[in-house]
Order: sequence, then structure tokens, then C-alpha cells
Amino acid sequence: MINIINNCNNPRFNLALEEYALNHLHPENELVILWQNKPTVVVGRNQNTIEEVNENFIKKNDIQVVRRLSGGGAVYHDLGNLNFTYIIQGQKNVVSNFRKFTEPVLKALQSLGVPAEFSGRNDLTIEGKKFSGNAQYWSKGRLLHHGTILFNSDLKVVQDALLVKQDKLVSKGVKSVRSRVTNVASYLPEHFTIEEFKKVLLTHLLNEGKYQNYELTAEDLENIKNIMDERYNQWSWNYGKSPAFSTEKAMRFPGGRLELKLNVNKGLIKDIGIYGDFFGRKDVEELAKTLQGKKYQKDEIREILKSISFEEYFLAITIDQFLECLFN
Repeated sequence: MINIINNCNNPRFNLALEEYALNHLHPENELVILWQNKPTVVVGRNQNTIEEVNENFIKKNDIQVVRRLSGGGAVYHDLGNLNFTYIIQGQKNVVSNFRKFTEPVLKALQSLGVPAEFSGRNDLTIEGKKFSGNAQYWSKGRLLHHGTILFNSDLKVVQDALLVKQDKLVSKGVKSVRSRVTNVASYLPEHFTIEEFKKVLLTHLLNEGKYQNYELTAEDLENIKNIMDERYNQWSWNYGKSPAFSTEKAMRFPGGRLELKLNVNKGLIKDIGIYGDFFGRKDVEELAKTLQGKKYQKDEIREILKSISFEEYFLAITIDQFLECLFN
């Protein structure tokens, strides 16, 4: 078994590392990686990113959004969350066998006196509260299993970053199941650090057997960077795979009621209808045509609206108000 040493907390790099290790590193060996991310929402491969993240909150709090290769629900990572990855040769009896891969985590916690247990399809809980979610991805005869461990994450941010918008939303995408969560640290001695926990966890992940540490080479790092640039740095990957959905949004401002109806596909505005009891000089159908085909992203739409005579379409509704309705 090989332990890949990785101290990077860039989520895009870390997901690229997983992909690279899965497809290229030591195919004859089982691999283990422990890693942490700076504040990030990681969405599942089949999810509608726009529906899963609280866009205003993550922008305000400088939280990244990145899509992973595996399915499952959206999760929040910060430096108080510890991630673990197993990569093994594919075996039919281990595909979707989440219990097998999480057993070392449970044993590590139980050795510390924490009453952790397996729950449902792919979660770990303590006293009924979730602290770990797990997912898998299969490629070229190898299986990647990865999971999260909430050690001392900011649980308020966990909730707010994944807050579902309250607008009427009909979606064809997969919707995450929000559940009550807890931190492992709450069940450990007060000064027990995440670094100490890493050591205990790694011992159990490696099954207390023989292993070797592997440090990434310059060639490895270059290959990982290429994967990161080609996939995980791309808006089309992180947002553009969002399934099509139909949305109706409405707000009333001093300048009148604004109603927006949208069809968004792969993160792009395919159609938009602008309605309401506001006053304006120009036909808003012109504005709708201007927005068609553009990214459903707040900053991009803001720049477009600033580049046109917006006040000709809305005499008493501002750009900020329009954006509030469109993205709130």
C-alpha cells in the first residue's frame, strides 16, 4: 500500500490529483491519500450546481465551487474537514460497498472512544448526526472511494453555503439531502488536534501494515496541473454540466413588480422572459435577446447590463435590483 503525501489545500489541485492517481500512479498498488481543502463547495458529478449552492453567500465569503468526478450530493469543505481517498484495483465485491471502505474510519474513531457507526447507504454518524459522506468513481478497472470527515468545520457555514434558494424551482437535476451534522472534535478531548487525528486515521487506513510514502515528482505535479487546467479550472465543468431547469422568479420594488422566467441549460441562459408592471421606454424583448446564450453568472450579467442603456428598459428599477431578482 502506498500513502501519497499531499499538503496542498487547493480543491482544484486535489481533485486533479485524485484523477491523476487513479489513472496513472502505481496501478499495481493500493493508494491512500489524506487531504484538506480551503473553503469549497464540492458538487456531485450529476448535480445541478446552480441549484445546490447559495451563490450570494459563497461569493461574499470567498468560497470556491468545484465539481468532482463521483456522484452523490454537494458537500462543504474547509480546513476543519479531513478527506480520505482509497484507490484500488477494481473488484466486483467492493463496488458500492461503502461499509468496507469506511470501516477503518470507524475503527479509528472507536479507538478514541467515539461511538461512530455506519448509517444508510454511504454515511457515518455519531449519535444519529452525520459527520461523513462517501462516494465512488470507477475508471479503467480501478476504483476510487473518497469520503469526508467533519472534524471541526464551521457548521453554520456548512448549512449556509448549501442553502437552497427559496424561488420556485422545477429541476431535472439531482437534489442533495440535507441532514443534521456534527463535528468529530466534539467527542474528543478538548485539545485533540486534526493533525493528531490524521495520524490515528492513517494508521487504520493503512491497516497497520507495511506501506511506503510517496512524494509527488515534478513530472507528477506538471501532469496534475494539466488536468486541473483542462477540467477543474473550467467553468464549463464546474457549472456548465448543470442540467436544464425552469425557474420563475418575482420581486416587487418601488419601481414596480419584476417577473423573470428562465430556461437554463448547461449553465447558459437559453430563454428568458421579462414581465411585470414596471415602466420603460424600450421593449424588454430586446434585453431578453441580449441575455440569451450568456452564462447564468451574476458578475457576467452585471457587466452586460452595464454595457447597455439599462435605464431605457426600466425607468425605476436598478441593475442591482434586477440582479437581486435574477439571482436571489
